[in-house]
Amino acid sequence: MLSPLGLGKKKVVTADSTKKDSVLVYDKFLKNAKIDSGVFNVINKEKDFFFEIPLEKLEQDFLLINKISSVPLALNEAGLNKGMNYENKVIRFSLKKARKEIWASEIKPQVEVPIEDAIARSVADNFTPSFIESFKIEGYNKDSSSVIIKVNKIFDGTEKSFNDVFTNIGLGTSPKTALSIIDQMKSFDNNVVIRSILSTRVTEGNESIPISLTVTSNILELPKEAMKPRFSDPRVGYFTTPRWYFSDKQQELEKRELVTRWRLEPREEDVARYIAGELVVPKKQIVFYIDPATPQQWRKQIIEGVHDWQTAFEEAGFKDAIIAKEVPARMDFDIDDANTSAITYAASPQANAMGPSVVDPRTGEILEADVIWWHNVMTALNTWMRVQTGVIDTSVRGNVFSDEKMAHAIRFVSSHEIGHTLGLKHNMGSSYSFPVDSLRSASFTEKMGGTATSIMDYARFNYVAQPEDQVKAITPIIGLYDKYAIAWAYRWYPNKTAWEELPLLKKEIESKQDNPYYWYGEQQDHKNTVDPRSQSEDLGDNAMLAGAYGLKNLKRIMPQIINWTTIAGQDYYKAGKLYMAVIGQWYAYADHVSNNIGGIYLNNPVLGDGKDAYAPVPRQTQIEALAYLKEHVFTLPEWLFRKELMTKTFPLKDSPVGSFEYAPYTLKREFQYSLLYNLLQDQRLLRMTEMELLFGRDQAWSIEEFLKTLRQDIFAKTIAKQNLDIDARMLQQNYIDILLVTNNKSMDKLNTKKLSFVDQFMQAAKPVFCPVHGVAHGIGEENNLRNVHVSGMSRTAEMLTVKRAELIQIQKLIKAAQSSGDFTTQAHYQDLLMRINSSLNTSN
Repeated sequence: MLSPLGLGKKKVVTADSTKKDSVLVYDKFLKNAKIDSGVFNVINKEKDFFFEIPLEKLEQDFLLINKISSVPLALNEAGLNKGMNYENKVIRFSLKKARKEIWASEIKPQVEVPIEDAIARSVADNFTPSFIESFKIEGYNKDSSSVIIKVNKIFDGTEKSFNDVFTNIGLGTSPKTALSIIDQMKSFDNNVVIRSILSTRVTEGNESIPISLTVTSNILELPKEAMKPRFSDPRVGYFTTPRWYFSDKQQELEKRELVTRWRLEPREEDVARYIAGELVVPKKQIVFYIDPATPQQWRKQIIEGVHDWQTAFEEAGFKDAIIAKEVPARMDFDIDDANTSAITYAASPQANAMGPSVVDPRTGEILEADVIWWHNVMTALNTWMRVQTGVIDTSVRGNVFSDEKMAHAIRFVSSHEIGHTLGLKHNMGSSYSFPVDSLRSASFTEKMGGTATSIMDYARFNYVAQPEDQVKAITPIIGLYDKYAIAWAYRWYPNKTAWEELPLLKKEIESKQDNPYYWYGEQQDHKNTVDPRSQSEDLGDNAMLAGAYGLKNLKRIMPQIINWTTIAGQDYYKAGKLYMAVIGQWYAYADHVSNNIGGIYLNNPVLGDGKDAYAPVPRQTQIEALAYLKEHVFTLPEWLFRKELMTKTFPLKDSPVGSFEYAPYTLKREFQYSLLYNLLQDQRLLRMTEMELLFGRDQAWSIEEFLKTLRQDIFAKTIAKQNLDIDARMLQQNYIDILLVTNNKSMDKLNTKKLSFVDQFMQAAKPVFCPVHGVAHGIGEENNLRNVHVSGMSRTAEMLTVKRAELIQIQKLIKAAQSSGDFTTQAHYQDLLMRINSSLNTSN
């Protein structure tokens, strides 16, 4: 029976009159309406929008993709920009005949079971969809093969079931419906694109801020013929999506992670050639379009950065598998269409770039991807290249680089972000495969290509090379690991299931497992680095040696900061910014070194490969790391705090309320405190305990030995009963304060919050790209970082005893020296004793 689209009472019709009445009502409904044909016909009548959904599309899987299309200044400054994907979910539309409604449900397509198995009934009952919205059936089309529903409420801010943007971006507000509208709807062969303007108001302090943004929703029909999945292996770094397999034959649920990758297959006529080892063009290429908003001078190198991946895909048997091109003049281009992958250019003060992608969660197939390219990313490149390679490359010393030089750096960033859109995770361990001294070799770096075996590392530019080395290949490029990883994930195996592919994939890994160039080192939480081989922004296999070379170059930069940044008549703003970057680089080297202390080498072994999952950083390496810190952090370098520069400018950090100028003594204290605090974190000390228990003191460095050496270094002048200058007093004050607050957990929490200053400083001094990508590479996704759990009950933890014992040792040492030294030194000792006594509850 035909529902008359809300245009009056239903009439009783006979079977013979149904078709005639359907035509009359449908034609009347469409009068003065605009119709856009596609997977769903979109009908627009004045302010109202309707979907005409074919009945054959009901109960089918669609992917709802929500993206940002435009933002106001307030959100731009917060790092939210056009092109960012903030929510994806699989939905289905279902007919509820009795209610004369269409219901939409959200599907979690994580479970698979053979339909003939008995357990399939239980799976169906225990993994049901959740309904998120209902729509009144307004009517049917002429032959009753399509149902019509009004969809205003899910896109104009009335309901949040399909688009809860303000929650997803962290504002936690609701749209103001009076100021929210549907701007446009378009239908394509396999998706519908809806653009909405949504408004809200946010309270910040005493200020109420209006926020309006444009969002685009795609309702994309998922492939009817699902791509064959490929099971992941932790020894090759790919983003994954989870899949659970149930069956009657199991004694345990089979949980797998599916590699996220594009569907690359040879054309039918090329299958024989592909199997024979010839390179073939895939049936469907990976195509990226360059945002027309991209400045002309950068387009060529961005495209080249994409094309650089073609050689990697040749290892998988495909020629011209990935291409990038500008938008043809006659093309009906919509950058928000989920059928189009684009490199989006965002006008923003953010110095960043990222490569998110949209994935079919049923199989891991990448359906669409976008590189978000922030305009100010060039400021980060300028900073890195000046600070890391300015002494060996005269073309990167100025405030502005030539277009040719900047374009070359842009090509590197383009390649890195495209790597993410291909499914690749960061490989932070690839730089460790190069010996430090090899980075000073012109022939080695030319042969191997830059600074690491993977462009997916944060290896950046070659700060190890010295001016006399004449090294030219100083920029990361797509390397051996990248080509291997692409071949592993994208090689096509015909007539094999995902399970039947496993022996072939494992064999490929085994062929490379003893070659360090192909090692995958997982990204870690930078605030709790466990394996020092897999760090961000580092180079080479020895952080102490690499840092020493890096410091030599920083020493050469310091006297040149004003010359490189300032001309007659200019202020010292640019000089202060470069000074900030140099300090940030000095801190980064110290941070890389400190993570060797209490570090654990983490591997992903399998039976038969002869490897261990855990091994302590060698004892001698940890001793050398502390020696580096003694020389370059405990004794703060005079060359880094030059009076000649500091009388002109302090280190500067920009903020929304203007530049902050950091006074030298305060800056010294904060940075030294931060490094010492990290050294004495409970988790680090607990790791040292675990490794000592497992491997003994011959291989692991014990806490007792570590703290004794640290104490002797920090109190060397006290032991010698010498006068203490302000830097020596500061070092002792910092050390004792850290012992005191980390023994008091309530104080420790407050202290941790205070230390966020250093994190903010480092963010300005040493910008980073592409926030860690989650499973769907979108905003708000969880980061799957490896977690080695060593924390314990704070009241009974061994660390309380260890730190209290250290305070007692220091107390004895100071008591023995309290009458030595000048007046200021003795006053310093009295102050320290009062603090320690108060903590230990002793009277003397």
